[in-house]
Amino acid sequence: MDERRLGILSGLAAYSLWGLFPLYFPLLEPAGGLEIVAHRVLWSLLFVGLLLTVLRKWGQVRALVTDRRRLLVLLGAAVLIAANWLVFVYGVNSGHVVETSLGYFINPLVSVLLGVVVFSERLRPLQWAAVGIAAVAVVVLTVDYGRPPWIALTLAGTFGLYGLMKKIVRTDAAPGLFVETALVALPAVGVLAVAHAGGDGTFGNAGAGHASLLVLSGVATAVPLLLFAAAASRVPLSTVGLLQYLTPSMQLAIGVFVYGEPMPPARLVGFAIVWVALAVFTVDMVRHARAGSRRVTPATVPAGL
Repeated sequence: MDERRLGILSGLAAYSLWGLFPLYFPLLEPAGGLEIVAHRVLWSLLFVGLLLTVLRKWGQVRALVTDRRRLLVLLGAAVLIAANWLVFVYGVNSGHVVETSLGYFINPLVSVLLGVVVFSERLRPLQWAAVGIAAVAVVVLTVDYGRPPWIALTLAGTFGLYGLMKKIVRTDAAPGLFVETALVALPAVGVLAVAHAGGDGTFGNAGAGHASLLVLSGVATAVPLLLFAAAASRVPLSTVGLLQYLTPSMQLAIGVFVYGEPMPPARLVGFAIVWVALAVFTVDMVRHARAGSRRVTPATVPAGL
């Protein structure tokens, strides 16, 4: 199998697994959002630690933890991704899967805006058009929901800022994820200790199957990341950018067709406007990629789900 095909298959697998997350996290109930995120942090730390041992990449971890600037940036990234996980779990387990999908539809546009604000990047006309159309969509959806779509906006914002941190500190997926989860491991242990001391902890108290699913949350976190890293190193960034829409599309379908969440006409119009914005953004991205160098460009590992 050639490298490009392997990269595309890896990307499809990664985004498909992320797209299935709304089916997975409800299985972790009766654990609450904080408990689920705490288990996800700790079991991810253990799984990635074992993986680093197999791959012999502990040297990259040491390089990260001995660089104060990079470590501080990764601490910010760790807080952001933990917040993203918590809001995602809350959204999925409270019946707002459709709104969580919206967050990942608009995330690429949020990332573009962050590039303007933080790196003083200049947007091309079609990019500005896409951002403007997306802003109209947010207004339409605010009217439909009767409130700003805060779950979607929080997911897009934390995910976008997390990607920004990862752009500043470029590192492989496994060492980066290990350091990030290690930095928030102590608060995670505290959350679980308080929960179990108060009789609210579910690990070991809701059956072996439930405990196994909590443990597997670490594998579910790490495996798509590693698949994404394999894809990003083998295919152009423009291809990865197109594949990323698979995740929110699957989440939207699960919300509507599996969980029966309502999609009234006004909400459908709002999503349609978002899709128009993404179409404009994608056309610009593909045109710009074709006009520039055709070499494979590494992508930033998102790890937001």
